[in-house]
Amino acid sequence: MKKDVIMMCFYKYSFILLAALSLTACEEEGEQLRVQDIEVPDGYALSAGTSTEFSRSAYSYDEASDWVRGRYETLFNEGDRLYDNVASSNYNGEGGGRGPVFVGYCCGSCHRNAGRTQPSYWMAFKNGSDKATGEYGFTSMLCYITKKNGAFFPNYGRVIHDNTIYGVTPEGELHFDIDSATYQFPDGEKYTLCYPKYRITKWYADSIKPEDLFISVRVPLRHVGQGVIMALDREEIRQLAARSNYPEWGISGRCNIISERGVSQIGVGGNKSHHADLTVELGYSSDMGMTNSRFPEEICRGQKQMSEGAMMGMAYHKLDVSNKDMEAVDLYLHALAVPARRDVNDPDVKAGEKLFYKAGCHLCHVTTLHTNKRGVTLLGGMSLPWLGGRQAVHPYSDFLLHDMGSEIMGVGLNDHMVSGLARGNEWRTTPLWGIGLQLLVNGHTYFLHDGRARNFTEAIMWHGGEAQASKQKFAHFSKQDRAKLIRFLWSL
Repeated sequence: MKKDVIMMCFYKYSFILLAALSLTACEEEGEQLRVQDIEVPDGYALSAGTSTEFSRSAYSYDEASDWVRGRYETLFNEGDRLYDNVASSNYNGEGGGRGPVFVGYCCGSCHRNAGRTQPSYWMAFKNGSDKATGEYGFTSMLCYITKKNGAFFPNYGRVIHDNTIYGVTPEGELHFDIDSATYQFPDGEKYTLCYPKYRITKWYADSIKPEDLFISVRVPLRHVGQGVIMALDREEIRQLAARSNYPEWGISGRCNIISERGVSQIGVGGNKSHHADLTVELGYSSDMGMTNSRFPEEICRGQKQMSEGAMMGMAYHKLDVSNKDMEAVDLYLHALAVPARRDVNDPDVKAGEKLFYKAGCHLCHVTTLHTNKRGVTLLGGMSLPWLGGRQAVHPYSDFLLHDMGSEIMGVGLNDHMVSGLARGNEWRTTPLWGIGLQLLVNGHTYFLHDGRARNFTEAIMWHGGEAQASKQKFAHFSKQDRAKLIRFLWSL
């Protein structure tokens, strides 16, 4: 009898112990984290549900979400390290790694602190140079080129790689000129818009004439909220597109339908919603010249840089980056938190928010969307349910394509580049969450796809096409009201 009692107690307390350990493990991995459990400091507001963070520092884009615990935290830290560490030309230990040609030497070289590295052409302009090479020897931008019919050039592909390992010839060299024009608001206040015009010299092969190609330069996007964006409910976005018809404003948005990994789906990532995932493998391949399981061929395959790389000790018999490393970077990007809205009780911020709606900005910069039920799945199959759960999030974007116009300074925002269904004059509505911290995180206020706008006012006044009516509303506000709307943008 005594033995039976002892065994019953053993099983009882063993069960309690196992339950406690199980609960602890769940808490470590964030299963217990709910939006209603988050303590929101005074003056702040949630931006991305359980993926919101409340810091105000140079690392506000580079913080882990609160649900990142246990094995996720370990993988996040590893991904963070790989994201920022310079990839060598012998990354895999067998003569394979970055190069022979590349754009950046690591993810963080163009996405400083997971944000937007300052456009190198503006740094060159301040130094009196027309060569778009930054202080670290790379452009910090992506330079896309196509023929006038939209096709790629056989000897170059879609991106000009202006950096190489030692002893290898770059594909070309990017230069620029800046045109400017001064305008004034109806109340007499003046503003200036700048338009960067690009040209390429020192072509490694064919010397392509300027009149035979289109050039589109892009400053890499902030990585704020990328995981939440991937978890957005695509059906909600499709419904937004069906409703996005406001003739009184001239607005009519549409989805970009793209094919990725053999699946046709609604795109939400990239400047033109032309990606449906975080393109980790593409970034390693095209941006850093590192082969991987999805892109096993060197980006300079068939070019003389291959033999030049071999002469410098590069080997091409093994993939440069492993699936394990890419999975860590993928987790890191998905798990990055979104800065909370700040100063929400400030009278000017409140007034600016009302003006934001009065100008119709919210019709494209949609305030609230929802995540899907299940969350997302990473490259290697790891599930992140914490990003799902039908959470209300506030990206200030509809993720739809809109015609942004071609009229300003004779070109507008039309870059003539086609991406999926997106034409040259069509762009995804930029998510505004976290944008007010860009100066603190990245040390600059250059906005729009190529960084041509030097501040919020210029960014707004570059809007044309479907945004023309909203821009005119902003222009006709008083100087004080324009300042309040911009003060609202600083709070995002």
